[in-house]
Amino acid sequence: MAALSEQADRLERAARDLLMLRGDVLASSWPLAADYGTGPEASWGPPEVLAHVQEYLRYWLGEIERVLAAPGPGAVPFGRIADDPVRIGVIGRDRTVPLPELFARIESDARRVAARLRELTEEEAGRRGLHPTRGEMTVREQLDPFLVAHTEGHVAQLREALAGR
Repeated sequence: MAALSEQADRLERAARDLLMLRGDVLASSWPLAADYGTGPEASWGPPEVLAHVQEYLRYWLGEIERVLAAPGPGAVPFGRIADDPVRIGVIGRDRTVPLPELFARIESDARRVAARLRELTEEEAGRRGLHPTRGEMTVREQLDPFLVAHTEGHVAQLREALAGR
């Protein structure tokens, strides 16, 4: 078994759960949130959630690759914080992409990320990066907060949005 197979399986399950909501999400029209930032008054609906998920799948895979490609044993800087202006800007831009396209990107990218995770060795899973607020983290430690549990949480968020309809 590859070092990160369990996490890859969880990511694929979360993506599958999210994709199973496609029909229900597409059956309604969803206004764009007036505030999609990080403050307490921010409120994300499906357009913002899907834009965010499709953006961070690629982003965090790139950050894992950055850690893996770093020369030497030291922790390489990686990651961002929630109020990163590029992150917010991409969500603002991509929340206007048609929802079927956002679902298609998530389906493709989740498969790609999970496949890459399955390729990693124990040594690679133990490579260390330096996050701006969380400090040193191994690749394995990065997966839940930034990819796996993060995606599981957004599945729950979409379910709540649908239940509120």
